[in-house]
Amino acid sequence: MDSILPRSSERVNMTGTPITETQLNSAWELMFYGFRALTAPPDSLLAARGWSRVHHRILYFVARTPGQTVGELLQRLGVTKQALNAPLKALQQAGLVTVSVCNDDRRARRLHLSPAGQALEASLTGVQRELLTKVFERAGEAAFDGWCQVMDELAACESRQS
Repeated sequence: MDSILPRSSERVNMTGTPITETQLNSAWELMFYGFRALTAPPDSLLAARGWSRVHHRILYFVARTPGQTVGELLQRLGVTKQALNAPLKALQQAGLVTVSVCNDDRRARRLHLSPAGQALEASLTGVQRELLTKVFERAGEAAFDGWCQVMDELAACESRQS
């Protein structure tokens, strides 16, 4: 079976040096293990409540943009109303997210975190921020800049596929 990746002679890094299958496999494995290390602490806190990463994502994005509408959150997360409904309802029932009717459009609903929601989001994301801070400080500014460039490129690929 042919690889879905271009032949290594067609893949080059910014210096023009070919990127090998071994390098790509290594990058993928590092991404897998790094993501696991980053998500494990909040995952255990969420699991204690019977929740998953989607609950954390909702809390995170509502905390970053209080007052956004449900439609804006759907767009930002890239999920369907059906996929968002149950976790958002669970967060509301737990008193972590409040929903209010928009003044300018009675059909739209605005989202905010309650103080308890703010505290939970801060603890979930805080442990990740601490880990990233330590890792970026050890790796140095050039590594941080490179990581941001790679993540920007990946995000751009995802947005082009949508």
